[in-house]
Order: sequence, then structure tokens, then C-alpha cells
Amino acid sequence: MRVLIIKTSSMGDVVHALPAISDMARAIPGIQIDWLVEKSFAAMPQQHRAVQRVITLQWRKWRKSLRTPDTQAAIRSWRAEMGQHHYDLIIDLQGLLKSAAFACFAQGPRAGYDWHSIREPLASLFYSRKGHVARNLHAVDRCRQLVAQVLSYPLPTTPPDFGLQASPDAWRPAGSRPYAALIPCASRPEKLWPQQDWIDIGQQLRAKGMDVAVMWGSPDEEQRAQDIAQDIDGAVPPFLTVAQVGDTLAHASLVIGLDTGMTHLAAAHGRPTLGIYCDHEPGLAGVTGPGQVISLGGKGQVPSLAAVTQALRTLQPL
Repeated sequence: MRVLIIKTSSMGDVVHALPAISDMARAIPGIQIDWLVEKSFAAMPQQHRAVQRVITLQWRKWRKSLRTPDTQAAIRSWRAEMGQHHYDLIIDLQGLLKSAAFACFAQGPRAGYDWHSIREPLASLFYSRKGHVARNLHAVDRCRQLVAQVLSYPLPTTPPDFGLQASPDAWRPAGSRPYAALIPCASRPEKLWPQQDWIDIGQQLRAKGMDVAVMWGSPDEEQRAQDIAQDIDGAVPPFLTVAQVGDTLAHASLVIGLDTGMTHLAAAHGRPTLGIYCDHEPGLAGVTGPGQVISLGGKGQVPSLAAVTQALRTLQPL
């Protein structure tokens, strides 16, 4: 049996889909799993032991220049790659009109969430096989339930298995001490936690004898990371690819981060992880993984420094 998974972005969403891949690989021995994903996030499905083939697209880039010759050539190449194989089932875990449209370029029957379960209901009209999944479940559970329904196997009761394999060759702060990773940057300012609070947390970790790595992903984020690191004698990595970020986080003894893909990736690697939520309810997308995890805050409920400090006392660094 050969299936194609459609889950193109964002980093956190891709991370949340990984346990469903582990489930289907266990439930259907010999299944071949391909995955369509944005090129910038391809490292995560590539690191999953059960994914055979990763097809990438660059829709975020292409949509800005659809009529240029270079973009047209790239789209033709992508369409040819999508059409190389016939799939027994194409499973759209994204649940958007654009992801349903992407699925149409592959050969085979399509499956996804039904009208009442999906983020964009019109997308469900593209599917011949549909699953009903409660919308108030965590994203990881929604993906696992949908795949179990459309592939007709019993929903596993085991904890989520993200299936990630980290490389031992990872950037880390100089020295041999255990290190904590701080993830103080996010895609929107509403998600940010006060910079001085990050500094206070970093100083607490340094006082406990830990090195501190302050992570970043864009030039603006790098400056914020540098400002925080300067006040805590922390280390700031050079630019890292998604795969390299995952490797660095996988070797951290402790991770504290905002509601971002990096934080979800750290939890998926089994790190003791504290997620700080300032503009989103963690119930549907809280940090989850095989290690200790805590999610604090919510929409309009910025966690206090005291609350974060107290939560850190319950996390045991590896």
C-alpha cells in the first residue's frame, strides 16, 4: 500500500502530524509513506524513520510571482513529481482549500476531514473518503484519529511517537556543561513574552550551572536573541537549518519557548519543555511529547515570571 500525506506547513503543524505516521507504519506493515511539504520544513518528515519519499513545494514563494518563467518552470517540475506514482490513498491532514487543491495533482483517491471537522469546510468536497474528528481535540490527536479512520485500523491508545532521529553532530554552546535552550522569538509580536523576563529566567539557569543557548530564525529574531544572550552570558548559534535546529534542541537538557514550531519540535524530541502561550489557547496545540511538558498561559493570559519560575521547578533537566 502506498499513501501520500499532505501537510505542507507550518513547522508546528508538521510536527503534530508525525505521530500519525508512526501509527500507520505500525498498523499496516509494509506501507509506503510519501509526504508533500513546504521545502523549508522538509527536514522533519525526512527525519521520520517511516517516511520513504518527501516531495517539496515552495508555494509561499511561488504565489508571489506565479507568472514568471522561473516559477512556471518550478511548478511544472513539481507537478511532474506529484504525478510519478499512483497512490492507494492521498490523505490531506491540512484541511485547507489550498492543500485539497495540491492533493488533486497526485494520482489516487483523496481523503480528509468531513464538513463538520475541517478548518475550511469547502475543502471536504474534494475528498472521496472522509473522517469525523472532534474539533476540540489537540492537533496531534486529530491527525491520529483521521488517519486511523480513513485507513480503517483501530485508533492506537499508545502515547504519540514522533519518530524523529537526531544527529549527534549538533551546534551547542562551547564547553561540556548541560545547556538549556531558550526560544524567545515568534512570528507575531502578540506571542512574545517580555524580554526582561527572559533575561531573568536565563540568569536563573546560569546560576544553576547550566549554559544557555538563545535560539532564533530570522535577522530580526537574531537581534532579540543577541540582546538577551548579552545580559545572561548566553550563546547565540549561527543561522541553523530546520534539521540543525532540531539536532541542537534534541541535545538540550531543558527547553523554554514560546508557541512556535521550534518549541513543539523540542517537545517532540523528548526534551523537558515549557511552552509559554501569550496569544493562543494551549488546549488545542499545547506542547506535547514523550518527555516532561508544561504549557502555561493562554489568549490574553500572559504567564507571569513567577509562574514560569515555579513551573521550571517541576521540570527535571536531562
